[in-house]
Amino acid sequence: MNDRYDGYVGGDQYELVGYDEFGQPVYRQVPQQPSQGYDSYAQQQHSQQQHSQQQHPQGYGYDPYATGQQQPVPSYDTGQQQPSYDTGQQQPVPPYDSYEPYGTAATGTAFDPFGQTASTGQQPRVAEQTAYIPQQAGPAEDSEPRADRDYRTEQFAFVEEQEAESEDVIDWLKFTENRTERREEARRRARGRIVALVVVLALVAVGGVGYLWYAGKLPGTSSDGKSAATTPVGAQNRDVLVVHLHNTKGGGTSTALLVDNTTTKQGTTVLLPNSLALTGDDGSTTTLAKSVDDDGSSGTQDAIDTVLGTNIQGTWRLDTPYLNNLVELVGNIDVTTNADVPDPDSKKKGDAPLVKKGADQTLSGKMAVAYATYRASGEAQNAQLERFGQVMQGVLRKLSSDKQAATTTVQTLAQILDPPLTDQDLGAFLAKLADLAKGGDYKTALLPVQQDGTLSASASDSVIKNVLGGTAKSPQAGDAVRVGIRNATGSKAATEQARVVLVNGGYTFLDSGTAGAAQSVSRITYADAGRKDDAAEVAKTLGLPAGAVKKGTVTSNADVSVVLGQDYKTSS
Repeated sequence: MNDRYDGYVGGDQYELVGYDEFGQPVYRQVPQQPSQGYDSYAQQQHSQQQHSQQQHPQGYGYDPYATGQQQPVPSYDTGQQQPSYDTGQQQPVPPYDSYEPYGTAATGTAFDPFGQTASTGQQPRVAEQTAYIPQQAGPAEDSEPRADRDYRTEQFAFVEEQEAESEDVIDWLKFTENRTERREEARRRARGRIVALVVVLALVAVGGVGYLWYAGKLPGTSSDGKSAATTPVGAQNRDVLVVHLHNTKGGGTSTALLVDNTTTKQGTTVLLPNSLALTGDDGSTTTLAKSVDDDGSSGTQDAIDTVLGTNIQGTWRLDTPYLNNLVELVGNIDVTTNADVPDPDSKKKGDAPLVKKGADQTLSGKMAVAYATYRASGEAQNAQLERFGQVMQGVLRKLSSDKQAATTTVQTLAQILDPPLTDQDLGAFLAKLADLAKGGDYKTALLPVQQDGTLSASASDSVIKNVLGGTAKSPQAGDAVRVGIRNATGSKAATEQARVVLVNGGYTFLDSGTAGAAQSVSRITYADAGRKDDAAEVAKTLGLPAGAVKKGTVTSNADVSVVLGQDYKTSS
């Protein structure tokens, strides 16, 4: 705002005429120019004001706020004499606004700013007559606003509006900053979750691989961290259980060995043909089927151990009604059948088969028993034995791998087991095999035997060595020396004669079969250097020369092997 001053320099000529009630100087225009009266609210008296100004060029004083008739103001002396004013009583008026002149002094008629003509009564005296020039500020306003003032927008500076804009800008910046921070925080949290997920997946993967390594299920590993290939076949640990299936309706038995190789983590069902030749307690030769019927479980188990060089932990007698219940308890089994099996209870020919030939056939208990015991007309016993092996593997795949659950299943059968086998032992053993069967580490193998029931060295070694241990079991103190006899004399009587001689001499006789061609010279071999003296004693017992004893290969189930040649003298 411009500061007030007492002098004026400009294009128009003004002179000081006095001071107002606030002590501010009052100027008037010099008489040479007619004064211009203006009243923005009373245009109807514009001409009268001009006439009055011409008659009184020097009478410029007026009270713009007078509400009554104003007396004519005497003209000023052209000298420096102080002008005189009519100081009659005047009603108090509010301070004037330099931008709101009302009425004219020339006519002496006051004009109400609201359009009302003042009364013609006595005009109150004006304390001071004021005139203002351009660029001169009016008197200071009172600190309190007046209700009768007409304020104009050009009198104000809108500073508050700028402050509001500044606050709005600050608020907007804060909003955008907060939103940006929230977005960054959300991104950080998302990255944190992704990193945590990756870490968890990595830990799970490492833990899974570690578990497989520890369990020996990674290729080429075993539970003890060694490769199965580095462990000798004979040194591998095996748990063996023999199971006899008794057909209570049709008669006959089927025998298999359940083998759990804990070193290689492999399970196997070894099917034993009923024609397998065994040695009885009296040293006589018998078959597996006859041994089961005559000697029972205990005698047959020992005979199998002697022939195959195994170490069987127990015998499980499974009658067909219990097999039926076992299949029902595990919830049926899935088997790829190789024959249509008729219903044994059907009395009419041409009825639909109980079991149909096909892949992944679901068998109930009755169907599983019918399929496991079925032997078509003219079929070899091995065909029926293989079906029994399929049913056993199907049961293991459905049996629980949990030890306690498997034991509960065995106890639910309510069968009486032959000692020393117990429910807990059988349940724990079957649970291990079930775990292998579910993981695809289980197979079924048939022990090949010759027509006379003897073991063929070339055919049986793949099963006996690789599955059952590879060599005969290590003899304990006091055990009889096992002697395998192979007849190459051309006379069938030589085998029986040699058996009687060896049994009477305290040896265990093992029938190693008959050679395809006769040999002129007998041969006695031993594999272990500790068996050299035993081989020499066997030669003396059979009446063979000491030169026939040599170190060489023996059958897998014998301590000393003997091939009887034509030089072996038989009794007539």
